[in-house]
Parts: sequence; C-alpha cells; structure tokens
Amino acid sequence: MPETPVKSFSKLPWVETTIFTKMSRLAKKHNAINLSQGFPDFPSDPVLSDLVTRAMKDGYNQYAPMPGLPELREVIAEKIAATHLVHYDPHTEITITAGATQAIFTAIATFVHPGDEVILLKPAYDCYEPAVALQGGVTVPVQMQAPHYTVNWDEVRSKTGPRTRMLIINTPHNPTGTILSRQDMLELESILKDTDILLLSDEVYEHIIFDGATHESACRFPHLAERALICASFGKTFHNTGWKTGYCVAPAALMDEFRKAHQFAVFCANHPMQKAFADYLKEPSRYLTLPDFYEQKRNRFRELLKDSRFNVLDTRGTYFQLLDYSALSNEKDIDFANKLVQMHGVACIPISVFHENGEDPHLLRFCFAKEDDTLERAASVLQTL
Repeated sequence: MPETPVKSFSKLPWVETTIFTKMSRLAKKHNAINLSQGFPDFPSDPVLSDLVTRAMKDGYNQYAPMPGLPELREVIAEKIAATHLVHYDPHTEITITAGATQAIFTAIATFVHPGDEVILLKPAYDCYEPAVALQGGVTVPVQMQAPHYTVNWDEVRSKTGPRTRMLIINTPHNPTGTILSRQDMLELESILKDTDILLLSDEVYEHIIFDGATHESACRFPHLAERALICASFGKTFHNTGWKTGYCVAPAALMDEFRKAHQFAVFCANHPMQKAFADYLKEPSRYLTLPDFYEQKRNRFRELLKDSRFNVLDTRGTYFQLLDYSALSNEKDIDFANKLVQMHGVACIPISVFHENGEDPHLLRFCFAKEDDTLERAASVLQTL
C-alpha cells in the first residue's frame, strides 16, 4: 500500500514528541532518577482518594453537568473570594475542565481566528504555540532573558497592535520558577486597558509560591479580570496530575463562548473526581499549607546542591529548580541533559526547548516535587559532576 504523505496534510508538521515524553522515556530506559516531567512521586492525600471511591460507590459515574458539578463550582467561587477577594458566579463564570491543558486549548480555540496574533512570553510551556497554530493564529514572542527572566513590558507594548487577539501569561512560571509581581500586573493592565485584547492566564501553580510572596492572580486587577480567562489545575495542587481535572474562570460573556467549544471538546470532566474535589476543598488548609510544604522541598534540594558546581538560580514558585551548568560544560543543554540521564542516571529538562529560536542559556530544569530520598539520591549524583 503506498505511503500517505501525512506531513502535507498535517497542521503541525514541525511538532515532535514533547521533551517531557522524550526525557521520561530516557529515564525509564536507563533506570534514571526522573526529575524531568513535572509530577510528584509521592501519593495524594488518602482522604481524597477515599472521597473518589465514595463518589463512585454513591453513583457519580455518569456524565456530570457540562459546566461541571454545581457544588464544585460553588466551592471554587468561595476559594477565589477568600484568597483574592473577588467574586465569580459559579453558575455562569466557572467551568470544570479535563485538566488545565484542556482549559487552555479551549480558550485559544474559542477566541483565536486565522491571522490573529497571540503574544507569548518566552520561555513558554509547550502547549500554547501548537494550540494557536491549529486555529490559524500567529504567535508573537517576547523573550525574557536569563537568569532573572523579568518581562520587558515596553517590548510587550510595542508588539501589540490591531491584529493582537490574545496575550498569554503564566505565573508562577514554568519552566523558570519566577512570579509576576503586583507591579508587573499593573504594567500589563495599563497595556491592555482600553483594548479588545484577551488575556489567557495560566495559573496552575497558584498555591505553590514561596518566601511569603503573594500570588498576583489576574482576577485581582479589574481591567485584567474583565478580559481574562484564568486556568487552574487540581492535579498540580493536590499531587494527582493523572486525574486531569482543572477549571477555567472568566466573565460570563467570555465563559458563555468558552462553553460552546468545551461541550464539543470533552462535554464534561470526570464526575467522581469532581465530587471528591467538591468535598475536599471545603477544608481550606488543604491548599493553604502547600507553600510551606513545597518550600521545604525546594530548600532541601538547594541545600543538597550548595557544594556542587551548578549555579542554583532563584525559584519563587512552582516545583521546579533551574540549575546553570556553565561551570561544567559548554555543551548545548539538550546534549548535556541527554548525557546526564544516559551516563549519570538523572533526568531533567533542557530549557532551550522553551526559548525563542532555541536560545540556549545553559540551564536545566529539575522537578523537586519528589520524596526526600529521591532528591537526596539525585543530588548525590549531581554533586559528583
């Protein structure tokens, strides 16, 4: 049978298997310690797992309502009101999604038309650009510079124009571990105010923020909130990334359009998980204690590496740590990361894959959402280099 020229039909001919899949595959092949893909190696709370089991036994096994279980949307509204002093109507402004990635994709699919421009801060998580491309949109990159990865808002302002449909931010930021400050958000607000530009705010690490800092959600700023679709993840918050449950909040007019696409993408998210999260979220300490929990892991990992030849960069949020290996090698980060997993048994993520044009600042991303023993074993290897 003749081979079909698939690439000529594809909308994403340049897209390959993600770096996360590649590095995790290498980690498995070489029996390496996997600090690459962003998932914990410890279990989620048994109480939460028991709540899922109870939900299944209680019959929450058929389709949930398309926007999500009402009681879960209500408790999310309560959480946002308590943490940010902002009210979202649980009936018209909150939708439960099959993970944050689905929420992000749906937001882009709903509003980005062929030829529209979407401003993207680089380095950027790798799900944004393909989603824009699938809609016929054009990404307009603004490269943040290592090692501090601050945003040049003057450059952002210069790149907005009549074709700009959307701007995407991610705070706390994957892969750099930086956060947008209140001043950053005010700068962004001044740029977008009095425009028709939408804001897509990826806030999946909203509860993993360190050193007493405040998560400056887009919802805190009125001229951002009025145009913002904010995406969040229970998987990141409660150590169960495989459950693929998240949500999106937005003003009613935007959410009404979002749901039009959502219903045909997945219709609804996993029902028993929704019931479990609705009950679990009623105790706020279950997410309010996360900063301390992960800050201890961050500090432990950094302490273990203090005598290594890696330069340990600041990490203000997420559960990722950037390490500068310039003192060890001039190799490209992809080559160094491959050598690290194949020859030394530790898997990480090279940062150049997230940068514009593969810019390579010789940085590697390590996930510290791991058991202490895992971190200690990985650090003992890294110290020998």
